[in-house]
Amino acid sequence: MQKLEDRKKILTQRKEKLQDDALLKKSLSVSKKNWNKEDFSWSKDLKKALKDIFNIEKLRELQLPTINAFMSNEDVILIMPTGGGKSLCYQLPAVISKGITIVVSPLLSLMEDQLYGLHKHNVKARMLSAKGDKENVKIVMNSLVDKKSDLKLIYVTPEYMAKSNRFMSKLQKAFEMKRLDRFAIDEVHCCSQWGHDFRPDYKFLGILKSMFPGIPILGLTATAPAKIIVDVQKMLDIQGCLVLRATFNRPNLFYEVRRKPADKDTCLAMIENLLKNRFEDKSGIIYTTTIKDAEQLTTDLRSLGLKVGCYHAMLDAGYRSEVYAKWISGKYQAVVATIAFGLGIDKPDVRFVIHHCISKSMENFYQESGRAGRDGKKSVCIVLYRLLDAFKLSTMVFQDKVGLQNLYKMLEYCLDQTSCRRSLIASHFEETWTRSDCAKMCDHCRKPKENKQVNIVSHCRQLYQIMTKAVQNETRLTALKLIDAWYGKGASTLRVSSMLIPKFTRESGEAIIGHLLVNGYLQEDFHFSAYSTISYLRRGPKAGLALTDTHEIIFNYELH
Repeated sequence: MQKLEDRKKILTQRKEKLQDDALLKKSLSVSKKNWNKEDFSWSKDLKKALKDIFNIEKLRELQLPTINAFMSNEDVILIMPTGGGKSLCYQLPAVISKGITIVVSPLLSLMEDQLYGLHKHNVKARMLSAKGDKENVKIVMNSLVDKKSDLKLIYVTPEYMAKSNRFMSKLQKAFEMKRLDRFAIDEVHCCSQWGHDFRPDYKFLGILKSMFPGIPILGLTATAPAKIIVDVQKMLDIQGCLVLRATFNRPNLFYEVRRKPADKDTCLAMIENLLKNRFEDKSGIIYTTTIKDAEQLTTDLRSLGLKVGCYHAMLDAGYRSEVYAKWISGKYQAVVATIAFGLGIDKPDVRFVIHHCISKSMENFYQESGRAGRDGKKSVCIVLYRLLDAFKLSTMVFQDKVGLQNLYKMLEYCLDQTSCRRSLIASHFEETWTRSDCAKMCDHCRKPKENKQVNIVSHCRQLYQIMTKAVQNETRLTALKLIDAWYGKGASTLRVSSMLIPKFTRESGEAIIGHLLVNGYLQEDFHFSAYSTISYLRRGPKAGLALTDTHEIIFNYELH
C-alpha cells in the first residue's frame, strides 16, 4: 500500500505540473513580442534617466523587456535572482512617468533600503506603514490627489493596504484623476500558500485588477517554481501574463557546507578564524534564526575583538540605520542579523555570507546567500549545519502548509556529501546546470569525494526498537534523547540493553536520522507546552516498508 501511495503521489504531482505548464504556455504568446526594442515612445527618456538619475550606463539582462512591457500596460511577473536589479524595473518607469507608482513590499527594512537609495538620486519617494508618523501620512495622502505633486513612488506594506480605508479611498480618487500609473508587488511569491513566505495580507491584492482596471501589475520575486507562479497569477487575476525568468546560476558564488560544532566556544572559534583570516578586511553578513541568537552572537564576537553590528526588526529604527551606515562605510566588518536584514541592500561588495543556522527553505537560503557578490566578484556562502538546529526550526514552520517540506529540502542539501551544490540548487529551481557550470565553485567540486552507498535499514530498525521501549515507558523521544539512547547515553530506561552501540561517530548517526526523517521513515510529532512547541520523533509513514525483509534504505554517505 505504501508503494502505491508513493506512486500516486508522484502521478498527482506530474498531473499538477502538466496543468501548470499549460497555463504558462499562455504566457508564451505575450512573450513572442519583441520587448527588447529601443524604438518605443519612451525609449529616449528611459536612456536619459538611466544615465542622469541612476548613474547607470546600460541595463542588465531582462530589465529592458520588463520595463517596455510594463510601460505598455502589460501585466508582468519577473523572476530574477537577488542582486539582479529587479527594483530598477519599476523605479525607472516611475521616474519618467507623470503619475504615481505604488510599490507593495513586505518588509520595513526593505522599504527603508530602497528609500535610502532613491533619495540619494533625488527621486521623490515615501513609505506608508503602521509605524509611520501622522505628518508623513498626511503628505502622502495629499500627494495622491494633488496634480502638482512631484511624488513618484509610494512604498506600502500589504497589511497597511488591507487595513487603511483612507488610503484605498485616496487611491481610487487618484485612479479617477488618472494619477495612478502602475502597481509593483515585490516578493510576489508571498501571495501563494505554496510559497516559502506566505503572507495572508497579500491575498487582499487580488482586488487590484477589479478595482483599478487597466492599471498594470508587475510582480517581482527572486525565487519561484512554476507551481507558485501559476498560483500567483490566479491570485492577482493576471492569468497568462508575461512571465520573464532569469537564470539562477550565480557563477561568482562559492557554496560550502560545514559541520557546526556542538560546543559553543568551538563554533565561535571557527567564525573568529574565518573573519580574522579568510575574510580579513572583507565585508559580510552572518545570519541567525532568532533575535536572541543575533544579540548573543554579536556580544560573543565583539568580546573576541571583532567589529560586528547587530540588526533585527525589534531594534529602534534610528539604531538600525546607524548599524547599517557603519557596515556600509566599513566600520563594521559584518552584520549579525535575522533574515529581516538585507533584502534589496545597496552594497555590492559583500564578500561572504555565513549561515549560523540552516535556512527554513532552499528559497530563503538562495535569497540570503545571494546578497553576496552583487558586483560579480568571487564571494563565499557558508552554511554551518547541525541536525538539532533543524528541530529548532521545525517548531517554527510546521504550521505552514509547506513549512516542513521546505525545511527538509534544505536538510537534504546539507546532508548530501557528493553532489555538486549548484546542481542541487538548479534542480530545486527547475533548471539544469551541469558540473562544468560550477567550475569548482563549490566544496564538492573543488574536492570531489567518492560516492559511497550504504544500506541503513538495520539502523532504522534499531531506532524503532528504542521507540517501542519509549512507548512502553510512556515516554516521548526528542531527537536528542533518541540519539543518546542509541549511543548508550542518557536515561537507562530508554536504552535497549541487547543493542550494540554504533561503531561510527555520532555525526554519522545524526546524518542517518536526518535521512530517515526526510524520506518518511521517521516523522516529527509536535506538542504544545505552556512556553514552547516541542518536536518529538516517532515512526514515519514508511515504517511498515522498513520492517519488510527485502527492503533496503540506501544512503549516499560515508559512515565514519
